[in-house]
Amino acid sequence: MPIIDTHQHLWDLQRFDLPWTNSPDAASLKRSFLPSDYAVATQGLGIVKTVYMEVDVAASQRHAEAEYVIDLCKRGETPMVAAVISGPVGTGEFAEYFDRYKTNQYVKGVRRVLHSPATPAGYCQKPEFIKDMQLLGKHGKSYDFCMRAPEIPDAIPVVEAAPDTRFIVDHCGNLPVGNTDEKLYEDWKRGMAGLAKFDRVVCKISGIVASAKKGAWTPDDLAPTINTCVELFGKDRIMFAGDWPVCTLGADSYAHWLHALQEIVKDWSLEDQRKL
Repeated sequence: MPIIDTHQHLWDLQRFDLPWTNSPDAASLKRSFLPSDYAVATQGLGIVKTVYMEVDVAASQRHAEAEYVIDLCKRGETPMVAAVISGPVGTGEFAEYFDRYKTNQYVKGVRRVLHSPATPAGYCQKPEFIKDMQLLGKHGKSYDFCMRAPEIPDAIPVVEAAPDTRFIVDHCGNLPVGNTDEKLYEDWKRGMAGLAKFDRVVCKISGIVASAKKGAWTPDDLAPTINTCVELFGKDRIMFAGDWPVCTLGADSYAHWLHALQEIVKDWSLEDQRKL
């Protein structure tokens, strides 16, 4: 079955600075991951197209990252056909930054990671942030929410305030695998349920494996979160995403994550599996 990977990371540490890879938790990711590496990691898995996802480069390198992946899309030498680029949303500087990309056919949306120290809880509810979300919708671009699980409810009024903008919730809302914090779970589920009420919001089935303990999980450990997202959003508003190489923080390989998901959805109809 042909697969579209809607969340492909690449980075060349000779070209870009990724400060977050300096964390001890990300030690295995502190090397370059190039298109050739992605080709090896996905060989034989049926990946036919990919959408690049920004990798939180240093702020001064955002334009360079965007131009790099736009060029990859143009050249057509890899499966990459589109990109979600980074951007300084919520800073008052986004409109000028975005002007360069607002009509670019390869740029489908924007993301700024909202789970870093630079973006405390409630950051997405700033007037400047909401204004930037409205600007994206005006130009037919989407926004990816990648935020802490208990803060997912913060995104609901943002979606309400930007009625012409499409939104994607990354990584099933980042609920940690094996979570035992009942309040965290309830906040997450309340937020996901609230977002699912909007037809303009879709959920990426991705990323959660990165929070699992390597070598100590099975598909059954991932299934509850995935199944809840499917129940809330329905099978027409979910999409598979690889999140490679970040997925290898918990999975042995890209194939390990993909095969786990395929096991979880094995009883779905072929039509529903294709939609995913």
